[in-house]
Amino acid sequence: MYPTFARNSWLPTVFNDLFDADYMPKANATAPAINVKETDKEYIVELAAPGMKKEDFDVNINHEGNLVIKMENKHESKEEDKKARYLRREFSYTKFEQTLILPEDVNKDKIGAKVSDGVLTVTLPKTVKEEVRVARQICVD
Repeated sequence: MYPTFARNSWLPTVFNDLFDADYMPKANATAPAINVKETDKEYIVELAAPGMKKEDFDVNINHEGNLVIKMENKHESKEEDKKARYLRREFSYTKFEQTLILPEDVNKDKIGAKVSDGVLTVTLPKTVKEEVRVARQICVD
């Protein structure tokens, strides 16, 4: 029995053997999921980062005024087996960079960030537009 594959009507069947073959590895590079919420007072950017610590992040405003989120995690695990006389190493490396163009109403001096439960949360407070109320006495002629 052969497995069946879903076929796209716009893609000729001659290409199915090339793209659906088991010998062709699929790329597993994915970017973390990002949510952006807006309230009356702020924007909130949430980035999924399971297993990351605050030291793994670099959040800044670049020279163009955009928000840059960088994430980098290097993990090296060494395990030595004295009986077999060899050293086993396992490497894990994660790197991500995202630039977000900020709206005009963001107060860039009060941006904050925190990591909790595998989520980086960046808070972007909105600038407060003050209404100018002029109180004055009106002279009656």
